[in-house]
Amino acid sequence: MAYHNELGKLGEEMAVRYLLKEDYTILERNFRFDKAEIDIIAEKGDEIVIVEVKTRNSAAFGNPQEFVTPSKIKLLVKAANEYIVSQNLDKEVRFDIIAVLKNKTQEKLEHFPNAFYHF
Repeated sequence: MAYHNELGKLGEEMAVRYLLKEDYTILERNFRFDKAEIDIIAEKGDEIVIVEVKTRNSAAFGNPQEFVTPSKIKLLVKAANEYIVSQNLDKEVRFDIIAVLKNKTQEKLEHFPNAFYHF
């Protein structure tokens, strides 16, 4: 497996551990619909939380959260809608980003609730 794939999986594991520690319930991981993939679907209180995890080993070219593009957001919204409809859920939906910076000298996780809106 390529290094960037391993780093991405490590970032997702860190994000899941963080969310569980913060009393989120993990409903689904790596949910795929069409060309979209949602890294983590979680629940906290009366909200469904769609989480995009961005992991980088350096911030030299920008912070991880800056790599969530408008086209990625469009795909996430489409997949989230499919999940909500297919599961027949009647809850508010929130889109979060978890940014992970991980290398030999640094390990940093930042959570951005309501990182973007779906309309």
